[in-house]
Amino acid sequence: MLKKYPNRRLYDTQNSSYITLADVKAMVLAAQDFVVRDAKTSEDLTRSILLQIILEEETGGVPMFSSQMLAQIIRFYGHSMQGMMGSYLEKNLQAFADMQARVAEQSKGLNPELWTQFLNGQAPGMQGVMGNYLEQSRHMFEQMAKQAEALFPGMPGFVPPKR
Repeated sequence: MLKKYPNRRLYDTQNSSYITLADVKAMVLAAQDFVVRDAKTSEDLTRSILLQIILEEETGGVPMFSSQMLAQIIRFYGHSMQGMMGSYLEKNLQAFADMQARVAEQSKGLNPELWTQFLNGQAPGMQGVMGNYLEQSRHMFEQMAKQAEALFPGMPGFVPPKR
C-alpha cells in the first residue's frame, strides 16, 4: 500500500520509503498491484495517481490521445452510455493487450534487429491490421447501441451513433 501525505509525497509502506510518480509508474509497468490511500482519511486515491501519471506522459512526450479523442471521452461523462463506454474501452484495451502479448510470445526467438526491420517494413500492413481491428470494434459498438435502443426505446439522453 502507498500513502499520500498532504505535502504531496508518496510513501511505500511495504519498503518504508518515500517514492516518486516515476516509481509508481515503474510499479505499473511491472504489473505490481497497489493501492494509494490518503494518509489522513484513508480515501482511495489510486485512480487519481494513475491519471496524474497519464497526464505527465501526455504532456511530456508523444501523446497517445488526440484532443478530439479526449473531447469525445469527456462528452460521455454524465451521458446515459457512460457505464457502457467505460466497459467497452476496458474490454477493447484488454483485447489489444492480449493480441500484443501473443505477438510478443510468438516473436521471442527472433533477433531484435531482424524484428525491428520486420516491423519497419510492415508498417502499412500493421496499419491495415489495426484498421480492421478498429472497424470491427466500431461495428461491435454500433450493434451494442442498436440493442440498447431496441431495449430502451425513447430512453432520455440516448443518441444513436452517427454513420
